[in-house]
Amino acid sequence: MSHPNATITRGYWLSGDMEPVKGDQALKTALETISLPLYILKGNDKDILTATSGTALLGIDKSPDKNAHPLLAYAPPLMPETLGDPHFISKFNLHYPYICGAMANGITSVNMVRKAGQAGMIGFFGAGGLTPDKVADAIDQIQSKADNLPYGFNLIHSPNDPELEERIVQLYLSRGVRLVSASAYMDLTFPLVYYRIKGIHRNRDGSVACPNQIIAKVSRVEVARKFFSPPPEKLIQKLTEQGWVTAEEAKLARQIPMADALTAEADSGGHTDNRSALALLPTMLALRDEMMAIYGFEQPVPVGLGGGIATPDAAAAAFSMGAAYILIGSINQACIEAGTSATVRQMLAEAQQADVIMAPAADMFEMGVKVQVLKRGTMFPMRAAKLYELYQTYITYEDIPLQQRKMLERDYFKSSFEEQWQRTKDFFQQRDAKQIERAQANPKHKMALVFRSYLGQSSHWANTGDPQRKIDYQIWCGPAMGAFNEWTRGSILEDTANRSIVTVAMNLLYGACVQLRANWLRYQGLALKSDIGRVRPLSRKSLYEKLNHHF
Repeated sequence: MSHPNATITRGYWLSGDMEPVKGDQALKTALETISLPLYILKGNDKDILTATSGTALLGIDKSPDKNAHPLLAYAPPLMPETLGDPHFISKFNLHYPYICGAMANGITSVNMVRKAGQAGMIGFFGAGGLTPDKVADAIDQIQSKADNLPYGFNLIHSPNDPELEERIVQLYLSRGVRLVSASAYMDLTFPLVYYRIKGIHRNRDGSVACPNQIIAKVSRVEVARKFFSPPPEKLIQKLTEQGWVTAEEAKLARQIPMADALTAEADSGGHTDNRSALALLPTMLALRDEMMAIYGFEQPVPVGLGGGIATPDAAAAAFSMGAAYILIGSINQACIEAGTSATVRQMLAEAQQADVIMAPAADMFEMGVKVQVLKRGTMFPMRAAKLYELYQTYITYEDIPLQQRKMLERDYFKSSFEEQWQRTKDFFQQRDAKQIERAQANPKHKMALVFRSYLGQSSHWANTGDPQRKIDYQIWCGPAMGAFNEWTRGSILEDTANRSIVTVAMNLLYGACVQLRANWLRYQGLALKSDIGRVRPLSRKSLYEKLNHHF
């Protein structure tokens, strides 16, 4: 360590319980002891010294004592629970500003949600793609052992199946699910607004109480604007006219924003617009301030960041930019609590940052919407793109050239088209029978449903680890996975068996605290070695010893 501005002092330091020590190792140890303050001092022989106790007298230019040392830099304690926005932590009854994002088809599992809640974080069960019966079963499991711990469920936009979205909302309301993660919304919907305002009332002190909370996940400014605003008047009126909400609920709905918090979704796995976090978060924060000024809400809506966060450096950057919290997705899929197969976890553990690609989404196939997936070790992205190309090119399945149809039936469906259509019919008979009627009247829609069945099953094959369909696995993944693997290489977290959701989370938060403290020293003119401030992943036991908090 060197200090080019050694003559510039911030004040003086008086000795505490321990004498200061010199050397890079002493600095590194002090920096990583995040519960204690850190003082960088000039020694009598011009050595640079480190101390973690004593008294700092800031702003004075004369020594108050012959034993005092000039103070060159100072970093206060910084614990994970003090990162982010304290209003967000208090509002959702958390200990840490950390969300385990909802990964569909139960990949964010009941077990993962429980573990996150027990550690003082929020986990959102991945309800997307599941039937109401399976979602209800997950509610039963989580609520049976909730113990007032924070938890939430995903509510995904379903433009091709609005009735399913409505059924899920009715389920959440009837079962007392009071927090949802609203994801993939391109516009506000009738069911979403109904969930938000049902049960709204005034407290005894006159304040508005909204029992149903929403944390929106958004990548577009025009959509974020809707979540920062009160519910749309036309939907409030429709809900009132149809008797879904009372006149009082409709009146109070005009006084609240649609979202209790909003996650700026950058380059993530699954549904994503591949936004740059450095550009997106400041934009969303500025928009939030603009909308709060327009509507004069009592509390500003906290804005967090998700997408691409997989290392302490990325977490530190998010909090430095003003994120109220961080939301983690792709790397959680590689954790032992994830509702996916050991085969998928191993494939993810081998991924590099460039091993991801965009592919057609099953739920919004006809609209051309894409999701980000793993391309290493699977042919799903190429096969899904081929299906969309054929859908765009031909009116009916029979119009597709014979050789290509043979290829689809041999490699994709493992059956004839008609056999695949029969299985697809059986699925929609239980899910949405209207789709069958449309398909029988419109051969192009029939073709779309069959193609969508391949896309939908591909994630199921991955989650169950079907060895016969490994080449067709659809694994939602962003470049964060590759960054995480690079950071953990050679550490305890390189082995997938050691990747537990809480150990990963606490490593990110702890490492962010160390990195931020190192940056504070650099901002005061210290030239630190590049590796100082960067920590390697630690075991759960080591983290507990450093943080002195059970998680």
